[in-house]
Amino acid sequence: MTTQGTLPATTRMGRVSLRVSDLERVARFYEDVLGLEARAVGDDRAVLAAGETPLVVLQRESEARPRENDETGLFHTALLVPSRAALGDALERIERRWRLEGTADHVVSEALYLSDPEGNGIEIYRDRPREEWPVADDGTVAIGTEPLDVEGVRSAGRGRDGVPGGTTVGHVHLEVSSLSLARAFYVDTVGFGLKHRVDGALFVAAGGYHHHLGLNVWRRRSAPPKGRGLERVEFVVPDEDGLAALRTRLEEAGHATSSVRDGDGFETTDPDGIGLRFRRDDPN
Repeated sequence: MTTQGTLPATTRMGRVSLRVSDLERVARFYEDVLGLEARAVGDDRAVLAAGETPLVVLQRESEARPRENDETGLFHTALLVPSRAALGDALERIERRWRLEGTADHVVSEALYLSDPEGNGIEIYRDRPREEWPVADDGTVAIGTEPLDVEGVRSAGRGRDGVPGGTTVGHVHLEVSSLSLARAFYVDTVGFGLKHRVDGALFVAAGGYHHHLGLNVWRRRSAPPKGRGLERVEFVVPDEDGLAALRTRLEEAGHATSSVRDGDGFETTDPDGIGLRFRRDDPN
């Protein structure tokens, strides 16, 4: 029997790690198009950051094969910018230097969609103020999909070339093989709250956020991730007690965990073999 519990309300997203074949090209994209800053660049690894905050880790795996059509894994990494002006600046960079693939007004947020040079999906979005979110009495959030006021976003831009401080990984959207298995793992065991559901997808979060994870079966993927693409998603838990309680829940539910050698935390995999890391927040 598993230990009952939920994640601490201030749990947040950490870094997203990707396996890539052309490290230099992909790193340039995250710098030039997304406006992140390359840090800790080596022969086989690059860390892309907003200010001092690392957001995306690129690991060179030149021999890794491309992701197969049936593999679960990343749908998109969503970078949350702190203002509509920053979203307008992102739109200008994408239109001038890359390819915009889609836009949406999700009621709680405004979003732009594109893919990196190796096909990893990306969302860049800004949240509307929380008091404007349509939240039901049970804590669920009515996330919608409406046409985006693209001209309004474009006109809000201020011509800034890089992302401002405060930009974070706001959420990650995963492609999974089964919503029932994903719900049992991420909600019943890990302790996220179910915030919204649509046909073929669930959206879950810690605390009152609209979603930290999207989970969908739209493309009917069924195999574990083995090729290039998502290596690991990281979550930051605010305190040692919350981290320890989570590890206990996972192990009592039969999920193996392993300690992280380079810091406080542990790693595990979800039912599809998607790599996850949970670590304690750094008070500094």
